[in-house]
Amino acid sequence: MSGLLDLLNSPMGKQLISGAASQTGQSTDQTGSVLSMALPLLMGAMKKNASSPEGAQGLMNALSGKHDGSILNDLGGLFGGGVDDSVMNDGAGILGHVLGGKQAQVESALSAKSGMDAGSVGTILKMAAPLLMGYLGSQTRQQNISDSNGLGNLLGGLMGGGNQQQSLIESFLDSDGDGSILDDVASMALGGKKGGIGGLLGGLFGK
Repeated sequence: MSGLLDLLNSPMGKQLISGAASQTGQSTDQTGSVLSMALPLLMGAMKKNASSPEGAQGLMNALSGKHDGSILNDLGGLFGGGVDDSVMNDGAGILGHVLGGKQAQVESALSAKSGMDAGSVGTILKMAAPLLMGYLGSQTRQQNISDSNGLGNLLGGLMGGGNQQQSLIESFLDSDGDGSILDDVASMALGGKKGGIGGLLGGLFGK
């Protein structure tokens, strides 16, 4: 999942981490670790939704319209005075669409893994979702993607294209397990590093 890890290590990712940290009052380290687990899950959920023709078309419509990437043009302004309600409401709508009834389960699992309270995790997810959609929108434009095949390839490429990993994410989203699969997803997301959150932080900030 080098695509997503590169994204978190990019200036945009660092702005997202620091902005989300200041919005929730959490440390940047902990916020970064939540995002490093949350982004692969959100991307996996989007890929799963886009696996049906209707889902793919809906995502394409969103990426060519509202989520065309323009939100990324002024991240300093976005996070400067706290994230405004319209962005948070947009994020809540995206999460409701891609995670459906699993949203609370995902938040509590991320909370358990990171040690951050579920409310703060939920806030971080709401902030990350529009930015992730904006990033996908900018990528679809840059790569001239206009159909569901191209979209699936883009999502798969950002996730490293691992079918095993994708099935792990899907089984998490489809199951009512205890969320322990996040360990597997997170370690695979970061190139197989083990060691839970310590390993995650080493992967994210140990450059």
